[in-house]
Amino acid sequence: MVTIVDATGARLGRLSSMLAKRLLEGEEIVVVNSEKAIIVGSKDEIESRYKQKREVGGTKRKGPFFPRMPDMILKRTVRGMLPYQQPKGRKAYKNLKTYIGVPEEFENEKFEKVEAVNPSSYVTLKELSEYLGISW
Repeated sequence: MVTIVDATGARLGRLSSMLAKRLLEGEEIVVVNSEKAIIVGSKDEIESRYKQKREVGGTKRKGPFFPRMPDMILKRTVRGMLPYQQPKGRKAYKNLKTYIGVPEEFENEKFEKVEAVNPSSYVTLKELSEYLGISW
C-alpha cells in the first residue's frame, strides 16, 4: 500500500521529519506538489543559505552535491533526517518518491493533507529553484 502525501503549503522541515519517521517504519510514500512546500523565514537568508550549499567545493568537485529541482530538494531534506549511511536508512530512502505537480497515475487517488500554514514570510520550493537557476 502506497501513501500519497500532498505537500501544498506544508513546512519543509516538519513535512520531512514526519516522512522520515514513517519511512523508517517501512511505509512507501509518494509526495505530490512538492514545488508548493514552503520554507519559513526571510527570503534573502533562505536564498543565501541554499546558494552556499550549492557552491560547496567549487566547480570541479566530487561532492557533496545539492539539487536545484524542488522535488529533489524535498527528497534531499528527507535524506538528511534518515540514517542514510546505514542499510536501514538507505532502504527507507528507496521507499520515497517525490513529484512536481500530480502525475497522471495519481490523479484519481485520495491525498493525505499535511497541516498547511500561512506565515508572514516564506519561500516556496518553486521560487527557491528559480533563484538557484531552474526555469519553468
